[in-house]
Amino acid sequence: MADGAKGPGRERGRERGRERGPEHELERELSRAVRGQVDFGVTARALTTMDASNYRRVPLGVVAPRDADDVAATLEVCRTYGVPVVPRGGGTSIAGQATGTGIVLDLTRFMRSLVSVDAAARTAVVQPGVVLDVLRAAVAPHGLTFGPDPSTHSRCTLGGMIGNNACGSHSVAWGTTADNIRDLTVVSAQGTLHHLSRGWQKSTAPVGLRDFVSRHLSTLRTGYPQDLPRRISGYALDALLPERGADLARAFCGSEGTLGVVTEATVRLVQAPRARALAVLGYPDESAAAEAAPGLLPYRPLTVEGMAADLVRTRGEVGLPRGGAWLFVETGGATEAEARARAEELARAGDALATAVVSDPAGMRALWRVREDAAGTATRLPDGTEAWPGWEDCAVPPARLGRYLREFRALLSSYGLRGTPYGHFGDGCIHVRIDFDLLTPAGIARFRDFSEELAGLVVAHGGSLSGEHGDGQARAELLPKMYGPELVGLFGEFKDLWDPAGIMNPGILARPARLDENLRFEVLPKRPVDVAFGYPHDGGDFSAAVRRCVGVAKCRTAEVSSDGGAVMCPSFRATGEEAHSTRGRARLLHEMLAGEVVTDGWRSAEVRDALDLCLSCKGCRSDCPVGVDMATYKAEFLHHHYQGRRRPAAHYAMGRLPEWLRAAAPLARPLNAAARVRPLAALVKRFAGIAPERTLPALAPRTFLRGVRNRPVPPDPAVILWPDTFTDHLSPEVGRAALRVMADAGMEAALPPGRVCCGLTYVSTGQLDRARAVMRRTLDVLDPLLSTSGRPVVVLEPSCAAALRTDLPELLPADPRAARLAAAVRTFAQALEECAPHWTPPRVDRQVVGQTHCHQHAVLGDAAERRLREKAGLTGELSGGCCGLAGNFGFERGHWEVSVACAEEHLLPSVRDAAPGTEVLADGYSCRTQLAQLAGRRARHLAEVLAERLDGEGQR
Repeated sequence: MADGAKGPGRERGRERGRERGPEHELERELSRAVRGQVDFGVTARALTTMDASNYRRVPLGVVAPRDADDVAATLEVCRTYGVPVVPRGGGTSIAGQATGTGIVLDLTRFMRSLVSVDAAARTAVVQPGVVLDVLRAAVAPHGLTFGPDPSTHSRCTLGGMIGNNACGSHSVAWGTTADNIRDLTVVSAQGTLHHLSRGWQKSTAPVGLRDFVSRHLSTLRTGYPQDLPRRISGYALDALLPERGADLARAFCGSEGTLGVVTEATVRLVQAPRARALAVLGYPDESAAAEAAPGLLPYRPLTVEGMAADLVRTRGEVGLPRGGAWLFVETGGATEAEARARAEELARAGDALATAVVSDPAGMRALWRVREDAAGTATRLPDGTEAWPGWEDCAVPPARLGRYLREFRALLSSYGLRGTPYGHFGDGCIHVRIDFDLLTPAGIARFRDFSEELAGLVVAHGGSLSGEHGDGQARAELLPKMYGPELVGLFGEFKDLWDPAGIMNPGILARPARLDENLRFEVLPKRPVDVAFGYPHDGGDFSAAVRRCVGVAKCRTAEVSSDGGAVMCPSFRATGEEAHSTRGRARLLHEMLAGEVVTDGWRSAEVRDALDLCLSCKGCRSDCPVGVDMATYKAEFLHHHYQGRRRPAAHYAMGRLPEWLRAAAPLARPLNAAARVRPLAALVKRFAGIAPERTLPALAPRTFLRGVRNRPVPPDPAVILWPDTFTDHLSPEVGRAALRVMADAGMEAALPPGRVCCGLTYVSTGQLDRARAVMRRTLDVLDPLLSTSGRPVVVLEPSCAAALRTDLPELLPADPRAARLAAAVRTFAQALEECAPHWTPPRVDRQVVGQTHCHQHAVLGDAAERRLREKAGLTGELSGGCCGLAGNFGFERGHWEVSVACAEEHLLPSVRDAAPGTEVLADGYSCRTQLAQLAGRRARHLAEVLAERLDGEGQR
């Protein structure tokens, strides 16, 4: 889809925005002045009410400028109307500084060019919307990188990093963003273009700034704590001191959008090590780990990260050395051997309980993934309790970190609070999410009291209230505790030199808002919403389920690995639209529940349109650090949205596919012939809501169940084979192959004595009442076989297996039969591994390419499939991402472009590039259909490949 293409409902949202009245004149003036996009619609506003913090502010509208002239024009109009402006990058700020009540300046849509790279000078020129990983990928061929690397590196922007003075895990080696900025081009709130560099002669500063520094030299020299590598709080006015080179660019870093807007930056690059190794050191607890961290710094590691066991246990990770807390210490070298030797030296020096050294890239990625996802995983404690930011990143001198952590834990206990500390131990910076009650007045009062006392503890240790993410609204009110009233007063004077009208991100840093106002939870319903799904991990509360999205925006990652390592979020990668990300949809659902911006509740057209391009791939269920399950939320929404109303044609046609296929089975041959008649097929597709570009799948002349009707029933079957709709009516060869392979493995299989269905197509189209009826009928048929034997149920279609494993018990939470069936579900490979552990599959000895089904990745896992392929000599990796067909999605009218774009990301290129003779594997019917229709390649289920080899060898 073209860059900047309009998503569904954008025009409708704009029209509704114009109806509001008071903002109409402002919108009109901005539209006249700006060449970029101006959007005052419901969707645009709802998407930008929150960042990744506890706070929520509702904007008037969103402007996406094309260049610096657009930025200046926007500021001029807003200054005239007295309307606040907040610059916004990836929207991952954790302290509330990326939200505002006026105009949100979206710098990610157009101002995202990597202007130039000078490898010899080790610099690059970037626009503010450039994503960090885009810059790193561009300079990697030169052996260079940008040193600061927050855990959100795959989606945070350089402009946002400059605004917050972001750091990351490698700051012990390469410093903060401010340490890596050479020059900035900035448009001030007055509309003036400033060039900021080191030295007054090289810079164009606001009038009066040099005199301001001269008048306050004494305060600027004595007001800041020393020996603190992660001092991010407040304005860095001491960077303007003459002995520090009067570095105006450095002083601007960390100003959180309160002074002006960066339109271009020259950044410094560093030499990237050719090889890296990771030493993991285990300690009794996090204080012991923290006390050991400073002793490792003389060895010049790249990182010294700390993590306690209470966070790691929430991930169920294995492979860590013995201990209750760990230091992750990365080293670099010219070769892997050199990097590993340095890591082993560090491991010996760390005085740890136990150590492990990893130098293979896959092993290091797996360990770092735990750390990088912690910003999301820490939002849920092991018992499922919600935990929130607010004290996400305070920092103390590294030598004092161990004592500080003990006192911090004691303070938590005194308030009856819990949290899971982790972070940059080598820099003394601690991240923690705490189980604050931010829903009740009493809980909010305790939040304030704790915050004030913790600020005192941080300052007592010579620390900074913010060590990475900025003060925002979360901590700026407490800056007088750290700096005193005199220096904080200078903050206000400094801001006024840049922004005398006070329009740049008011309420942040200078003259801040209170830390306990604008909380994003106060607008949500006070009682649970009546819903169809059980939401077992959220206490049955749909609001709590929606609250899972904390805004860290891993769903906005532009790329996923090609080795099956991730799926989320295919529609965002296809369109680039925030509304089509998991976070964007969660934000719209939040605003739907709030009822302030999205006022139509379950009838909302804006929410419907944003969910329309959700593929229901379930990738977010596993890939989102907090387990947002947008496929379920979409089904829930559609259930309510269309209750008592006419549905789209595709819901009747494809949502009730099992019924249509059963009715069509006796007429398969004439119907297949009719489908080949173009005018007739076009008519059917038009009335069924099917994309005209699609080919209607052929019906099996003889269904799977009909073909095995006379098969002897085994007296004591090992497994039950689930005859899903797709296998039965569209690909019976898969069912026959599975029976053949299981028979060779000594696994007698029984079939259900009556008609069964997982209800998948009904669920995906939100026909939940009908889905529950289908599921109950299925349980009536199948439960007698399960209640006494506990036999595995082998499901060949991954989407059906995932529906039985998750949707069934969540739609029928009070029916114990649903839980029994869900627990019995196995994939084909899982069943072989469990029931025939000593069976040896036939050797195929062939390269493979293809697709791991997105539902398998998200719900079932593919470890057993990988092991089975390895035993059979099937080598190579299957693609990650989503095939783009995703059940009914790719067949629905209006989804063709996105469906193709998803397939083109990894699947289709991998198949096109495969060598002749490579086996194309896809266990999902949708994946096989997509490959057939877009690539002209026949893909096969793993069972078919193994069965063919068995038949070639003869009966074994």
